[in-house]
Amino acid sequence: MEKVNEKKRNIKRNNLVQLLLMLVIIILLNIISAFIFTRVDLTSEKRYSLAPATKEVVKKLDDVMFFKVYLSGDLPPAFQRLANETREMLDEFRAYSNFVQYQFVDLSAIADEKDRTFAYRSLAEKGLQPTTLRVNKKGQSSQLVIFPGAIVTYRGHETPVQLLSGSNAGEDPDKVLNNSIQALEYNLASAIQVLTKISKPRIAILQGQGELSEMETYDLEKSLTQFYNVDRVTINHKINALSIRVKLDSLHDKLANKYKALIIAKPSKPFDEKDKFLIDQFIMRGGKTLWLIDPVYTPWDSLEKYNSTMGVANDINLEDMLYTYGARLNTNLVMDINSMPIPLKTGQIGNQPQFTFFRWYYFPLLTPTINHPIVHGLNAIKCEFISTIDTVEAPGIRKQVILTSSPYARVVNVPALVDLEILREQPDESQFNKGPFPVAVLLEGEFMSSYLYRIPPELAENKGLEFRKKSRPTKMLIIADGDIVKNQFNMKQGYPLPMGYDQWTRETFGNRDFILNAMNFLCDESGLITVRSRELKMRLLDMKRVETEGLFWKLLNLILPVLAILIFALIRFRIRRMKYGGKTK
Repeated sequence: MEKVNEKKRNIKRNNLVQLLLMLVIIILLNIISAFIFTRVDLTSEKRYSLAPATKEVVKKLDDVMFFKVYLSGDLPPAFQRLANETREMLDEFRAYSNFVQYQFVDLSAIADEKDRTFAYRSLAEKGLQPTTLRVNKKGQSSQLVIFPGAIVTYRGHETPVQLLSGSNAGEDPDKVLNNSIQALEYNLASAIQVLTKISKPRIAILQGQGELSEMETYDLEKSLTQFYNVDRVTINHKINALSIRVKLDSLHDKLANKYKALIIAKPSKPFDEKDKFLIDQFIMRGGKTLWLIDPVYTPWDSLEKYNSTMGVANDINLEDMLYTYGARLNTNLVMDINSMPIPLKTGQIGNQPQFTFFRWYYFPLLTPTINHPIVHGLNAIKCEFISTIDTVEAPGIRKQVILTSSPYARVVNVPALVDLEILREQPDESQFNKGPFPVAVLLEGEFMSSYLYRIPPELAENKGLEFRKKSRPTKMLIIADGDIVKNQFNMKQGYPLPMGYDQWTRETFGNRDFILNAMNFLCDESGLITVRSRELKMRLLDMKRVETEGLFWKLLNLILPVLAILIFALIRFRIRRMKYGGKTK
């Protein structure tokens, strides 16, 4: 009996020691966690982990950053999922900074219709785009207006964040939702970066060579001002157009770039050698460049007036420069079955002309296919009379094709007749199978000067130019279409429309996001743009198997956990009985 009591006392003592030990371990872990912060993400694609660049942006907050998210209330399942993912992402932000605060707002809860309409108008003026949904409740159909976005406020300043990626007609809703979720981290972190940046980088849009006008690039400039200070610059042989002298000390100074990047948007007049030299040296000093060049001139007004026009080579005297840097723009036109529809007058009823939409093969829709931060997750990008690009040998330069035509494409060398009559004919598919063709190329590295052995005589004696033979590490993006950044105009009132919006089909394409991503990739040194290439896997149910095996898997998920618990309990009971079920005498 005494041995039994001693054994029980030992068991109690051991249990007490184990309990105290566990308490000590828990207390120590809490103390350690107060000084060492870590999180564990077991998903294969690190779905719940922030990128290092995002963590740095969030950790630098020194005041309250408030996110007012307009995704709350009785939402359809897809938007409820987007709301949940947004909440989880903001919670991840809060894990790295106590200054992140948020609130989810249900606009449909505003009872007064006038107040609700005023709230809608206010959000639209701030830059959020509404989405109208048709919902069914108790057999009745009604429209629901939601603003799938957020207004982010910091120290009296605010910026809109669109949480739902744009979509085109017929696009898979699950894909749109997944793209939106993939872009959450970048969109929210980018808003923080915009609001906390003390000074914006300066970029320049070149003018003076017949480029797109201010009105034609109105939305381009407006969109860029969110991230940059934008100037319009005419070089006109002036050394200080793109550069400025910076004092090193009382006796020395050097020539430096005024601007982080230069945008050259659809020039139509030849560049002279002086201006080309100054652009070359801007690049040699590390300047980034976005080239939007039309290798072929195809006048649209002639096409509208006469139903046909000629595509001819657009000689603007930049071929030698671009060739030195590693690219060659070809004087041809891409024809693609995957293209934009345009309206064509097919009849008239009374005084009203009747229009029918036909796919215009010279306006390809470019669907991004690579996992690169500039194009990842974007909608199709519309373009007009685009040409192909070849990469050429350039030592030390990394080349990557960013955009291509579809495989169902062909090219037409110029001079070529462009005639609307082809819209009335069925395309010969055997001829549209030569693609895909590269139309946008990213070049990165240390570029050799295009004027290495041929400085213009009038500039050779100017020692103040500080000629550089080789560039600092830099980047440039070359796109064989200038119209990719051109905005349309409202037909009745004439005001500029958003870049990428087509007033005929009333669809918004990915042009604006593409250009903003391109500029952010060229200019951003924080690495935040790389977050855009993050890919989350769509783990969707196999609907065919759901129909045939759904009942089996439901029963298995219901019964298996219960059986597992019962088996574990029986085994545990058996072990305890064998261990403690002996005689007590």
